Amino acid sequence: MFLSTYDPYYEKVSAYECGFEPFQDARNKVDIRFYIVAILFIIFDIEVVFLMPWLVNFFYVGTQSFWIMVLFLGILALGFAYEIVKGALDW
Repeated sequence: MFLSTYDPYYEKVSAYECGFEPFQDARNKVDIRFYIVAILFIIFDIEVVFLMPWLVNFFYVGTQSFWIMVLFLGILALGFAYEIVKGALDW
């Protein structure tokens, strides 16, 4: 500050440098349903990560691997049914 000039301009001192003023306060409460949907998306996305390598090698794995995957998908289906019964996906 002693060696340079202090010359603030509007864009530099604005709250956001995106070109417009914010619509409302950033500290508003967010509905918990957004977090629940995000967590559910992550869970079912991870399910695809486990399912994809198994599907690629489906003809090379044995029957034991098939039944383990059926068990995994059954547990996942039970979890999904529980979410529906509890109303986690209702808006």
